[in-house]
Amino acid sequence: MDFDEYQRRALACAVYPDAIGKSYTALALAGEAGEVANVVKKWMRGDFGEAELRRRLSGELGGVLWYLAALAAEMGFSLSEIAEGSIETVERRRREGTTHGDGER
Repeated sequence: MDFDEYQRRALACAVYPDAIGKSYTALALAGEAGEVANVVKKWMRGDFGEAELRRRLSGELGGVLWYLAALAAEMGFSLSEIAEGSIETVERRRREGTTHGDGER
């Protein structure tokens, strides 16, 4: 499955009011990212091993991807556009030797 197919299929399952789509999806994306961090925190604390970390992260990363797709769509972007722009940025930073910088270029 490619990014744009994923985005189309994900959005077919979206259930939130259009009037709050941008803020709702942005906040939900932040919440899902926090859940990823929480799983890693619990793993670091020793609550479970690597196999359980992988199992839990798979689900949480899926939530991150879903809300990323939804927020991108709310802003008029396709996931493939976001992915292409991201790759262009990191490749340029690597060429310029700025991959260890402040991330603002």
